[in-house]
Amino acid sequence: MAMNITEKILAQGCGKKSVAPGDFIECNVDIALSNDVTAPLAIEEFKKAGGKRVFDKDKIVLVPDHFCPNKDIKSAEQVKILREFAKEQKIKHFFEVGVMGIEHALLPEEGIVLPGDIIIGADSHTCTYGALGAFATGVGSTDVAACMITGKVWFKVPSTIKFIFNGKLNKWVTGKDLILYLIGDIGVDGANYKAIELTGETIKNLTMSDRFTMCNMAIEAGGKSGIIAPDKKTIDYVESRAERPYEIYESDKNAKYEKVIEYDCSKIEPLVAFPPLPSNTRQVKEAGNIKIDQSVIGSCTNGRIEDLRLAAKIFKGRKVHHDVRTIIFPATQKIYLQAIKEGLIEIFINSGCAVSTPTCGPCLGGHMGILAKGERAIATTNRNFIGRMGHPESEVYLSNPAVAAASAITGKISLPDDL
Repeated sequence: MAMNITEKILAQGCGKKSVAPGDFIECNVDIALSNDVTAPLAIEEFKKAGGKRVFDKDKIVLVPDHFCPNKDIKSAEQVKILREFAKEQKIKHFFEVGVMGIEHALLPEEGIVLPGDIIIGADSHTCTYGALGAFATGVGSTDVAACMITGKVWFKVPSTIKFIFNGKLNKWVTGKDLILYLIGDIGVDGANYKAIELTGETIKNLTMSDRFTMCNMAIEAGGKSGIIAPDKKTIDYVESRAERPYEIYESDKNAKYEKVIEYDCSKIEPLVAFPPLPSNTRQVKEAGNIKIDQSVIGSCTNGRIEDLRLAAKIFKGRKVHHDVRTIIFPATQKIYLQAIKEGLIEIFINSGCAVSTPTCGPCLGGHMGILAKGERAIATTNRNFIGRMGHPESEVYLSNPAVAAASAITGKISLPDDL
């Protein structure tokens, strides 16, 4: 039976020769992830269910990143629960402040998640790891608790929508713009409980950074997962990092899809998603005179070194607008260090930006960049729901790093070419 990449990975995970959309299956899990917001509940449920030892101390990952460094007593208590559980269970992958990063950038960087894996995370953007050719999806804390005991999780096999991207990218267009275009086309519920398979010559030419960005936001289209078949770029990325063997899967040529959608990338311009939904997209050049109070560059969506290089290219020799607060969030400590070595941090600070240690920070309205009533931010983050970054009467506009940097300089939503 012909299968696509998602079905092949899930079939392997449940020990069957084949699976089909709609099948209910129980799969072995390669990695189970949770953070300082979701892990405490998972740990509580683990203990309530009588859990004594986790199924595999090397397959549980705990990353305190949402409110870290701790912003208050409550967040400190949350992380303390993780710290004590990790010590008690001898969990290999617990990342303390100083070595931690934003989880969805950290795990690929450390070689913890790999092609062919089945990965669950008590965080909706776990779908990021599909860029490696893995099946990765967000689940609830109770699912993680059950997995910590059994090493298994159940799924309904999703049907798959195949998106084919072809054509040369226009100036300043990045993977962020491609995924915003997709979401703008099908809507935030257009792929509800579907696997989003990203293919085409344009995808093949993307950097791993842009691939991570695209799979990261599969959930913003309602997707169960996002996935890109591994190629030489993928192998080059994981070979120096992988801490264990992995397996490559790809879709059969005659695999079945719920639908196939094709895009001509030569028609895609830099985009901005207006509040209150990531699907509310417009071309930046058509945004109008939208003044901003804050620019946020970073997050699990766009906090990799390539994103920081792109932003620094815009900031170099220029100053942030006097009415705009600009905060840079390198996604991991290694990315931060690389940015220092390349002189990017110096560029940011000379331009008037603030640079933060890795944290999810303002992306979820956590800390280090909360918006007051009536304020607007442009951000390279993934969501712009009402109140997402602070006050319910504030606004968040989503863009790629080049647009966020240019907007920080002009004080309004702008293209780099407007400078």
